[in-house]
Amino acid sequence: MNHRIIARLDIKGPNLVKGIHLEGLRVLGSPEEFAEHYYNNGADELFYQDVVASLYERNSLDDIITRTAKMAFIPLTVGGGLRTIEDINRVLRAGADKICINTAAINNPKFIAEAVKVFGSSTIVVAIEVIKQSGKYLAYTDNGREYTGVDALEWAKKVEELGAGEICLTSVDREGTGLGFDSDLIKNVTTSVSIPVIAHGGAGSKEDIEKVIVESKADAVALASILHYDFVRKNKNPLATKSEGNFEFLKNNSVFKKINPVSLFEIKDYLNAKGIGCRFLMENTNE
Repeated sequence: MNHRIIARLDIKGPNLVKGIHLEGLRVLGSPEEFAEHYYNNGADELFYQDVVASLYERNSLDDIITRTAKMAFIPLTVGGGLRTIEDINRVLRAGADKICINTAAINNPKFIAEAVKVFGSSTIVVAIEVIKQSGKYLAYTDNGREYTGVDALEWAKKVEELGAGEICLTSVDREGTGLGFDSDLIKNVTTSVSIPVIAHGGAGSKEDIEKVIVESKADAVALASILHYDFVRKNKNPLATKSEGNFEFLKNNSVFKKINPVSLFEIKDYLNAKGIGCRFLMENTNE
């Protein structure tokens, strides 16, 4: 079995951003520039998430999706602010291969089944954003902002029952921290459902990625900080878009000490050496 390595790109306005616990968003550059780099360096999929779409009740990534789809010939998943069948149809027409829903799914679980009926299960990913409270894993919406009281494990089972093709499981507690994945959360879900589970939130090293695949049985891993900081460090990425956002992280040449940035090639080379199946790159194009 080949495990997918997915590059996740959180987007606010025209910019690629990255935060901690899905908050405190720092501008890193142009999403298309990062996406093209990851495509050329062996990403199995790209995942665009509009991180303020649910807050402002819109999804405005159509132009970015179209430009990316013209240069990256790997699956592209898009999430954020998708509430209706027409929303999904519009994003797919723009060039997305799959869509990811969270807020709309929890607010109206039947929307999952409706979307699956129209577009097929392989097109529908459900995001589950989880915060641990009093020993319980609870699902949140609106990019980890809104409490629902929904038990995350029970919700994962329901998502499968309603026909979703896969789950993107985010530990909000670990996201952006570099402290490693929440292994217990991920294992609880992977052993309770039969559809693929994408682990997201917390990767700080190659070893963290190995562990979540081997011990927690993740089918795929979505990575952000560990890849983005490697790209910024090696490419001195210019401030390509300056219309909005917090640029202090780039201006100060900041680093995040708990994360050991690595390239996609380095990750796949490491996993293959450990006997973990993933699509192997014949040469390193990261230079």
